Amino acid sequence: MRYGTKFRQHCGRFRYVGEPGTALRAGLAAVCVASIAALQLQAASGADSPSRLRERAQTLKAQNGSLSTRARAAWLSSVSLGTRLEQTQAALIRLRARTQTIAGRRAEAAHSLALARRTLAVSQQRLAERLRVLYEQGDTDPMAVLVGAKSIDEAINGLENLHRIAGQDRRVIDQAQAARTRLVRATRLLTAQEAQARQTEEATAASVAALEAARRERATMLASLTERRNSNSTTISSLESQARELTAAQDQGTARLTAPVGQGRRITVAATGYSLTGRTATGVAVGYGIVAVDPSVIPLGTRMTVPGYGEGVAADTGGAVRGARIDLWFPTRTEALAWGTRTVTITLH
Repeated sequence: MRYGTKFRQHCGRFRYVGEPGTALRAGLAAVCVASIAALQLQAASGADSPSRLRERAQTLKAQNGSLSTRARAAWLSSVSLGTRLEQTQAALIRLRARTQTIAGRRAEAAHSLALARRTLAVSQQRLAERLRVLYEQGDTDPMAVLVGAKSIDEAINGLENLHRIAGQDRRVIDQAQAARTRLVRATRLLTAQEAQARQTEEATAASVAALEAARRERATMLASLTERRNSNSTTISSLESQARELTAAQDQGTARLTAPVGQGRRITVAATGYSLTGRTATGVAVGYGIVAVDPSVIPLGTRMTVPGYGEGVAADTGGAVRGARIDLWFPTRTEALAWGTRTVTITLH
């Protein structure tokens, strides 16, 4: 005989002294029928009971609760990052406009400085030329102007012209030098301000890039959490559906087990007695009422009435049990030998 070890049932805890009575045999057969039905239902559901399936579903629901909390936090963080990103982008736009303004002012100051330098150079050149001409003409000495004048008015006018020309040239040079000094200072200041503005602009641009990366990361996390939660919800629905189906199948099987036994199909078989110990191919322990069958002829779990033996259930298989043959379990070897092999017509229920 072949013995399974996957499931534990309670048929094997009964012991018999002498030949069992009909009532006892029927009760044991009913217990074993229930065991076989439960085993078949459990095998069909992947060895998970309804309670186990519901526990797994509840675990996934708890996990979904945690995922929802994390998704909510990720969403809030994403919203906060979005607000900060908008503010930083607006600040970057303002900084770029300010940098452009400073650059424009620096360019204007540099242009004005170039003009002031050119004006100073021209004024200095003109003054030099005028002094050279006066020197060549010999009119640079005020005494010579007085001596050479024909009248007092001419002498006074000559002196005033010398002073006026010299004063004009001096003022032009002073103004050009002052403008150059002022523009040099302004250009340096604007250059420093432009450099600082560009550094601030670059730092703000880096902050914008970092915020964009962080927001993308939050979006990816949120999508992953949502996908896991949806997957869990699908699994929960499947587990709960399996639990309902398994419960309904168990209830249906129990209803069949408790229904009154009626007359069923009859079949003539060769019945042999045996008294081995252990567990059957379906996992239940051997006991009175356990019958080994060929599943292609009599399906496992089928209840039957065996003349001279009583009620039994197809719960085992065997290498020698082929076709219209069955093996009947007895508690002792003596009883099994006494039965031997008989041809009987059994009734299947």
